[in-house]
Amino acid sequence: MSCKQTFVWKKYFVKKGREKIWFKLWVYDHYTVKELCRLSGYSDFKIKSIKRFWLQRIPEFSPDFHDIKYVVYDGTYFHKTGCLINFMNALDQTILDPLYAPKEGGNIILSWLDAFKAQGLKPLYLTMDGEQSTMKIIRQLWPGIKIQRCLYHIQHEGMRWLRTYPKTQAGKELRKLLLTLCSIKAVKERNDFIYTYKRWLKQYKDFIFSLPMTIKANFDLKRTISLIDHALPDMFHFLMDPNIPSTTNSIEGFHSRLKPAYHQHRGLSQANKIRFLKWYCYFENQQKINN
Repeated sequence: MSCKQTFVWKKYFVKKGREKIWFKLWVYDHYTVKELCRLSGYSDFKIKSIKRFWLQRIPEFSPDFHDIKYVVYDGTYFHKTGCLINFMNALDQTILDPLYAPKEGGNIILSWLDAFKAQGLKPLYLTMDGEQSTMKIIRQLWPGIKIQRCLYHIQHEGMRWLRTYPKTQAGKELRKLLLTLCSIKAVKERNDFIYTYKRWLKQYKDFIFSLPMTIKANFDLKRTISLIDHALPDMFHFLMDPNIPSTTNSIEGFHSRLKPAYHQHRGLSQANKIRFLKWYCYFENQQKINN
């Protein structure tokens, strides 16, 4: 009797496994329930029951943490209801077990990363934006890690603060220099950038700090100097090792594909929303591995 029960139970999950393809098409390929009914020949009720079955489960992520040495970090917000935070293996662009949290940083991300460390994750290089609390936590967990600051974030933030048309000559020249940042591909270009920035700083620093900081444009010009000064020691690690991404574009590109997929299925409960996002990451990994 017990053998028969085991066989029936196994057959049940084999059947569910075959039906998983329709769930994947709904999550990852943007198919609607109506389209899936037409493709599969199943009823509306059947497709919805397949959705419910898999949305009640959380996919298992099982990367070999010991082999991962280059990672990319980024978080993306879903309105004001929370943030999906991801570590990506920079070499094959697969996602490690994602985290949905109220915000970046804090004890939540510490326990998440601590679990990775306990499973053997010991990255040598991490590419990320300039989120200070996260960098502090990462350096606390892996003291020897080198953090590559995302060049695009530095350029974008600096350009935003300098405005499209800076009022001062100092702002115009710094904006022109920042425009070259993401095109740096060689040590000589790095040296030229640093030399030009240091020369610019020597020429204009006293002038800038004498400007009235009550004027927003002057304050933002000063902020741009602080941004570059703090990031400069970690801006060019990628020139020493081609496996280090110079930007977080790979993971941000993934997030830019994930968001439209989620928005197509608006109305999910918070619990189902989190599982949907995890399943999307899971199917993205499968796609990368198959390719």
